[in-house]
Amino acid sequence: MPEFTYKKAGVDIKEGERFVDAIAPIVKKTFRPEVMADIGSFGALFRLDMKKYREPVLVSGTDGVGTKLKVAFMADIHNTVGVDLVAMCVNDILTSGAEPLFFLDYFATGKLSAGRAARVVEGIAGGCREAGCALIGGETAEMPGFYQEGEYDLSGFAVGAVERGEIVDGSGIGPGDALIGLHSNGLHSNGYSLVRKVFLEHAKLDINHYVAEFESTLAEELLRPTAIYVKAVEALKSEIKIKGMAHITGGGIPGNLPRMLPDGTRAVVEKGSWPEPPVFGLLKKMGNVPDNDMKNTFNMGIGYIIAVDKGSAGQAVKILDKMGCRSCIIGVVTKGNKGVEYVAQAS
Repeated sequence: MPEFTYKKAGVDIKEGERFVDAIAPIVKKTFRPEVMADIGSFGALFRLDMKKYREPVLVSGTDGVGTKLKVAFMADIHNTVGVDLVAMCVNDILTSGAEPLFFLDYFATGKLSAGRAARVVEGIAGGCREAGCALIGGETAEMPGFYQEGEYDLSGFAVGAVERGEIVDGSGIGPGDALIGLHSNGLHSNGYSLVRKVFLEHAKLDINHYVAEFESTLAEELLRPTAIYVKAVEALKSEIKIKGMAHITGGGIPGNLPRMLPDGTRAVVEKGSWPEPPVFGLLKKMGNVPDNDMKNTFNMGIGYIIAVDKGSAGQAVKILDKMGCRSCIIGVVTKGNKGVEYVAQAS
């Protein structure tokens, strides 16, 4: 009778141990003073600094990278999708005014490759350092037969804190307030089912094909990591009252901007008021994608929107630009039914 072992069934515990050993020094570089337990504990311990908050409110968010992972598999580039994972979570909780405190990740694959998984975690740790939060735990699941060879899935969970009296919920937004658009650096992490359909299936571009419009290969453009806006927004919040914030993800500006608006207000957005990364124009042209599909699927060059008093708008742009975050005034809030209206740019 044959002898069956866990390794013969497809799970190599030793490879998992090698993976933990490889990522331990990477993860520790993200630790904040509040972290109380080393990597490998059953539960992650984080001591909330009660001297910093009078009435702390915890804000949490979870997300994944989606089918952008398929591009990473094709290109065999794995050190950027971890940044996307962190960005999708921390940018969400940032909209409430929360400071991201810590992050946990979930990595699942059919057969664990310690080297590949470590490159993914390098990206997660890099994103955490950029957001100022600690990577304090996670789960690595090896599930033979569940995923195709060489593929994996990622999800993450972020927790932040905000002073109760400083929660940003959009309730103070009113007619006349300015809308500041923080530029994206491309597709971020949404719409990749359509992106792959157009570029890879329809146009049949090779993933390593150099695209003159991008000044890079297709893979490099498609795997450009999602921008993390935490430090720029925190700098802005310290000087200007922020009335509302929206993270522009799946659904684009029409699907996300109204989420921060109170009833009876409407966003008027000026078309052409910001530079549109070339990936959107090429995607529309190659796929003959209708305008509405483009606007309702992609960020179109704006990854985050902030509402401020009209008189503070110019100063807000200067502060953000000083932090290395390109931005511009893209519209205004008016009375009306909640939604987004696009108008021609004022001359």
